[in-house]
Amino acid sequence: MALVLLFAASLPLCAQFRSDKKKNQVNQEAIEQARISNLNSAQELCRIIGSQFAVPTINYEPVTPPKFWTNGMLTELGFSQVSLTNWAAGGSGSVALNSYINAHANYAKGSMFWDNRAQFSYGFIQSYEEGYKKSSDKIVLDSKWGYRAINKFYFSANFNFRTQFSPGFDGSGKVSKFLAPAYTSLGLGIDYKPGNGKDLSINIAPFTGNLVIVTDPKLREKYGNTKDKATRWELGAQLKATLNKDIIKNLKVNSALTLFSDYLNNPKNMQVNWDLQLTYKLNKYMQTGIRTNLIYDDNILIASNRTRINDKGETETIMMKRVQIQEVFSVNFAYTFGVFKK
Repeated sequence: MALVLLFAASLPLCAQFRSDKKKNQVNQEAIEQARISNLNSAQELCRIIGSQFAVPTINYEPVTPPKFWTNGMLTELGFSQVSLTNWAAGGSGSVALNSYINAHANYAKGSMFWDNRAQFSYGFIQSYEEGYKKSSDKIVLDSKWGYRAINKFYFSANFNFRTQFSPGFDGSGKVSKFLAPAYTSLGLGIDYKPGNGKDLSINIAPFTGNLVIVTDPKLREKYGNTKDKATRWELGAQLKATLNKDIIKNLKVNSALTLFSDYLNNPKNMQVNWDLQLTYKLNKYMQTGIRTNLIYDDNILIASNRTRINDKGETETIMMKRVQIQEVFSVNFAYTFGVFKK
């Protein structure tokens, strides 16, 4: 009974609401008709034409600006420690550290590219009996600019700088330090990039100038300079081949072979510098690998295990032209910043 009474009481309210809604609709139509009636002939023509066309809906999507620069960096750090206390078998405690940084900043737009790379390596062994010795030490800066000539061939200019951080020693004493030696080269030629243009690059630079810097007077003759000159110029041709490729999943090979022939001094004696690196990724933060560096330069004299008596009657070590080989095997913590491409 209460529901019936409530329904009956609401009927007048509903009727009033429908009446008000109808009045508002009539008022809106009257206002629109009055507006139309006040239009002049030109406005009325525009209204009729406009009513025949639907206004298109435009969806604006964000436009991503093109990226011409690609930057990235790989860092590696390896550490080992040996401690012996009353060890009957003998031996020596030691601490060893190896670090490696490989960073690049590459630019590509249209037919032009500009690749820049910096590599830093430093490692040492601190033995409790033999003291401090460095195991690896390298600074390498590379820059290559190219402009497409035809298909996969590019006119190119190459710049390279190599030296080391700290003094190095062998049985004869100090044999190197920062800027002693240092090698700077600039070459003009053609760069060939087959395939996808990323894995392999072969650069031929028939016009290459090398500057050999040895700031320490005591080391100048060891690296082919005269004792009174800190610099020596070389002019010749250079061939450089680089390979950066995934062999299988998680296994990468990185190789850079540089051959140089000096037009001005024994052009048949080829200078060789070959860097080879194999890296296997264990997980997101750990990897193992081996890095080798082979160098041959007949201007560099290496101490041999033979001696002779000089004009003063003194015994001296015989210096010889020899192949230099460095090998580093390590298990490292590795972390990548940005978009790193080896």
